[in-house]
Amino acid sequence: MDTNVYPGRGQIVLVRNEPGVMVTVSGTDDGEDEATYIMQRAVGGGTILGGCLQHGSWESQPDPNLAQRIMQRSIDLCPTLASKTGKVSELSVIRHGVGLRPMRKGGPRVEKEKIGGQWVVHNYGHAGYGYQSGFGSAWEAERLVMDVLKEKAKL
Repeated sequence: MDTNVYPGRGQIVLVRNEPGVMVTVSGTDDGEDEATYIMQRAVGGGTILGGCLQHGSWESQPDPNLAQRIMQRSIDLCPTLASKTGKVSELSVIRHGVGLRPMRKGGPRVEKEKIGGQWVVHNYGHAGYGYQSGFGSAWEAERLVMDVLKEKAKL
């Protein structure tokens, strides 16, 4: 029941086109909550074009206007995505995706807490950076679990 948690909406377009590079750019002229990133998946899994991070939005459906901006920014940054025409229509769209990621005012919560006589280790609120921060957060959560186990062993 953490009142500091709120949704962070992200939107992507998954395409078959292969850019040959992985690129990310912070900020765009399209808005402060938009960014550009191009991530080619391994073994022919397509290429992710993104995106945005909209704080507090619960909208689970793709925004077609945002999708157009994402695709155009991606082509502008990496023309090899649409090397024949340079147009969005050249992209082979697999699907559009939206993710509502748990964000947290004050940043991720990685701490232990005693609730009803039982220890709980919290590890949440990483927003769209869960993959990037997952290893370090898991390491810290493991350390906290080990602390609890050491305390129980002393009893």
